[in-house]
Amino acid sequence: MYPEDDLLPISALADLVFCERRAALHHLEAVWEDNLSTMEGTLLHQRVDEQLPTEARGDVRIARGLRLHSLRLGLSGKADVVEFHRVSETAPAVKPQGAVLTGVSGLWTPFPVEYKRGIMRHERSFEVQLCGQALCIEEMLSTTVPFGVLFYGKSGRRYDVTFDASLRKETELAALRLHELSREGKTPSAVYEKKCDRCSLLSLCLPKSTGGKRSVSKYLAAALAVTREERA
Repeated sequence: MYPEDDLLPISALADLVFCERRAALHHLEAVWEDNLSTMEGTLLHQRVDEQLPTEARGDVRIARGLRLHSLRLGLSGKADVVEFHRVSETAPAVKPQGAVLTGVSGLWTPFPVEYKRGIMRHERSFEVQLCGQALCIEEMLSTTVPFGVLFYGKSGRRYDVTFDASLRKETELAALRLHELSREGKTPSAVYEKKCDRCSLLSLCLPKSTGGKRSVSKYLAAALAVTREERA
């Protein structure tokens, strides 16, 4: 179990799976650089946040901006949307599984929904982030979350993600590695890959030229020092 002061962002799991250096730059060095993709993603999340925090549609209840945490994994964050579907009681011989919601009768199965910009595609880092939300919900509500949804804004399509044993294990290991990275306090060296070209930190990370031998903070400090010397 982790103390509350040591909880790390669920969203950092996506950074970590995509690139450990990116995760360190964001969450250890507080380095951030917007591009068109990140700005579109921010606007998409803002539109979700502007909607009503709760909504009921028959046997589905919707909660937006739900705060999540897991002391077991050391994670905390906010879900874009969590859908709660009423559990069917058509088979009385089988005890239904589900969560109890305050002020609402019956049992409900939660499904986290994470909004992403762009067109629908397979992105393991997003799936791990979504699974992190599910594991938090399971711990908080003492229930089982079988799957969740990635909603892609540009294509307007939902991509179902099943939280199988493999994804759950990968998510738990990612959370463990995230805490190791935080304790080490050291930004990993850069290794250029094709995916670097679509990273918003490309112009700061400079994986082709820096070789990752220095942190971005030190690199920027050195670059600024050279600029001052040239101006002197």
